[in-house]
Amino acid sequence: MKRVALVTGGSRGIGFGIAKELAANGFDLAINGVRSATEAADALNNLKDSGNDVIYCRGNISLALDRENILRQVEEHYGKLHVLVNNAGVAPKERKDILEATEESFEDVISTNLKGTYFLMQKAAKWMITQKQNNQEFTACIITISSISATVASVNRGEYCLSKAGLSMATQLFAVRLGEYNIPVFEVRPGVIRSDMTAGVKEKYDQLIEGGLCVQKRWGEPEDVGKVVASLAKGDFMYSTGQVIMVDGGLTIPRL
Repeated sequence: MKRVALVTGGSRGIGFGIAKELAANGFDLAINGVRSATEAADALNNLKDSGNDVIYCRGNISLALDRENILRQVEEHYGKLHVLVNNAGVAPKERKDILEATEESFEDVISTNLKGTYFLMQKAAKWMITQKQNNQEFTACIITISSISATVASVNRGEYCLSKAGLSMATQLFAVRLGEYNIPVFEVRPGVIRSDMTAGVKEKYDQLIEGGLCVQKRWGEPEDVGKVVASLAKGDFMYSTGQVIMVDGGLTIPRL
């Protein structure tokens, strides 16, 4: 019987890279995104080519009703959920120095990246606990995609850094709370990954990477993150709950 994974923001960028690796490892998928099903159709069809069942659960995770609808669609279609991958996130619409940043931007980023993810984790965790109580053979995990920005300060996008730092603590909190049910919770921290979100700063990071920003002298790719997530989802690290896995090409290694 195939296991089911829900990937938020899974129809593009890093999320799509994650979804492809999960599909390649035999997972049936529920893909969440804010785009219409028509706009996401190419990505969904690509995932279905692996022979997996794939549904699209449109919704904005910053909204409580949408979070409920997303999980309800998964339950109605599959009746189960083994893996939640919290990948959906937004960057500030306009990068501003923290001395100039607006409350509107702060609320927009925090409501999606932190609040939305936190409360989706809460609802999914409750469902996973119920499944575990009904069947002791049931296995589950939660994987949150944060960023090196959880600890690396960028003063022109403070709200984004704060949201990712918050997700890091959320991972630890849920890891502790779900420990008694043997449901591990992980954090994956990507570095500079080639995606829609970084397309606008490609030239800047091309130069930085060439100049030695990362130990491994290349951009990260969505599949680099996907391979790590798939390994966690398969249960290869069941005794490592609460841990952070870096996918940054060595960017955050202190060097002289």
